[in-house]
Amino acid sequence: MTTTNVSTVDFEYIRTLVRSRSAIVLEPGKEYLVHARLLPVARKQGLDDISALVEKLKRGDASLTTEVVEAMTTNETSFFRDVHPFETLRNDIIPELLEKRALTRTLRIWSAAASTGQEAYTIAMTLREHFPQLMTWNVSILGTDLSTEVLEKAREGRYAQLEVNRGLPAPMLVKYFDRAGPAWKVKPELQRMVEFRSFNLVKPWAPMPRMDIVFLRNVLIYFDNDTKRDVLSRARAVMAPDGYLFLGAAETTLQFDGMFERVPRARANCYRQVQE
Repeated sequence: MTTTNVSTVDFEYIRTLVRSRSAIVLEPGKEYLVHARLLPVARKQGLDDISALVEKLKRGDASLTTEVVEAMTTNETSFFRDVHPFETLRNDIIPELLEKRALTRTLRIWSAAASTGQEAYTIAMTLREHFPQLMTWNVSILGTDLSTEVLEKAREGRYAQLEVNRGLPAPMLVKYFDRAGPAWKVKPELQRMVEFRSFNLVKPWAPMPRMDIVFLRNVLIYFDNDTKRDVLSRARAVMAPDGYLFLGAAETTLQFDGMFERVPRARANCYRQVQE
């Protein structure tokens, strides 16, 4: 693995820029990643290399700065990723909330690192497939991400064959997607269940309604400890007191927020607030 394509000075500049805008920490040794992600950005600008890109960034090009930060974010995702969170949602969380929210008939779910939308649409499919009674409720699914590029794809709801092959059962593909040339497009009735919005987890949060379920999966791993504490604290503040938080398999609230406790029955990495 070579790192010689990005100088130490250029790497430090990119590293500082990305951390200040997104809180993502690029550890030393990630020069190869900077080269791989940003060389296409440089070429698009008519520049020869990363050094030229850094020089243009230093001149204060706001749109280029946004493009660079978005290029350095990780947007790995798939339908029904890791399976267990959606089994827990179906078998435990939603049945419980159906009882608790029977009077208000309102359910709010937030996919806080939505990327290209597969997680949010998976949640929507899970609700439609297993809880048809919710179709008469006020159900909102919010998908947010830092990257405007991935959000545009999420809103369009168009996925290549390779993307739908990753985790999406064939019967659900046929039921909830339409053929669109070589790709597949989310059907309108599913698309209408999800709203996608630009959102930076490490910047000031706009007001939002109390969330019953928050999916904050596979994003904390890119933050330093102080940022993890801050994001978890703010997530807890927007959650209903009896709401649930899903984290990625390699993530935890331990040592970062003592007001969360792991849900013992869940096979997924699921948390709720400590009840006083």
